[in-house]
Amino acid sequence: MIDDRGAPPDAPAAARRLPQFTAERIDMSHGAGGKAMARLIEGMLLPSLSNPALALLADAAILPCDGMRLAMTTDGYVVRPLVFPGGSIGELAVNGTVNDLAVSGAAPLALSSALIIEEGLETSILRREIDAMAAAARRAGVSIVTGDTKVVERGKGDGLYIVTTGVGIADPTLLLSATAVRPGDKILCSGTLGDHGIAIMIARGNLELEAEVRSDTLPLTPLTGALRIAAGAGLRFMRDPTRGGAATVLNELARDSGCAIAIWEKALPVREVVHGACEILGLDPLYVANEGKLIAVVAPETADAALAALRGVQGGEEAAIIGEVREEPARMVVMYTEFGGTRMVDMLIGDPLPRIC
Repeated sequence: MIDDRGAPPDAPAAARRLPQFTAERIDMSHGAGGKAMARLIEGMLLPSLSNPALALLADAAILPCDGMRLAMTTDGYVVRPLVFPGGSIGELAVNGTVNDLAVSGAAPLALSSALIIEEGLETSILRREIDAMAAAARRAGVSIVTGDTKVVERGKGDGLYIVTTGVGIADPTLLLSATAVRPGDKILCSGTLGDHGIAIMIARGNLELEAEVRSDTLPLTPLTGALRIAAGAGLRFMRDPTRGGAATVLNELARDSGCAIAIWEKALPVREVVHGACEILGLDPLYVANEGKLIAVVAPETADAALAALRGVQGGEEAAIIGEVREEPARMVVMYTEFGGTRMVDMLIGDPLPRIC
């Protein structure tokens, strides 16, 4: 019910004044991962459902249990179309939930799945997506152990929606949080940005490009495992930049840490074809969704080792150090452009690419 994108992680969120939610109706921007969604979650949902675990929620809630730390996360998938270059809704539903556990420092243990099927969906399509979920679960090393199935009337479900919940065991030595970052820490990105969102736009027929762009959907567990080994206690923060893209993650990090985030445009890994597609659509790759990338913050003395570890894992070959944490300007994201200037990178406003995941 609560989405893991906008909930504040810990003490700084409690210290700042939460926004009021005043909209009379819900629109698409309230699910886009940006400012409108944050107002919905913080202004309406959090006050009513307030509890200690929820107040600490990032990509997954961390719950104490018999001396262990359990991680739990849930997500709904409503992507359109159901199949796109590089993946499909079934694969995405497994990878997305596994990744929310992984970037929370947890080893995924098991998943549940709820299927909301529209009357009239071809059984061959449903079978294909169940097979895709099974294959993705095998690759991620998890099992889908329980679930639910509902069928809604024709015209009420857009084919198929999938909701997945994941449980994992959190590493007791890791305390990942925006409040753990310090000025001087380095910011890493595990690979090229914007691939998933642009692949969806091509699949919808919004773009006619000769070059192929494929979704980056994949499990992040090998990448997070490599980072944990290489950076050790120097690993401060991880997040997967899905809806709202890298810009939203970086703005949430600045907001919740109280620090400044500086990034270098020339260091951002973005494919030329994605750059071109974004120019056609009037988009910034920083705001375009990803489904197989992570943003990490590490102590400066571990940055080179962490970068090498990411590049040594499949899916991390194009990892880069894209910026650093600074003291000023507090709670803001600043990009140093290729032309020697600077510009502020704000939180996403609106919903440029709806139904991306």
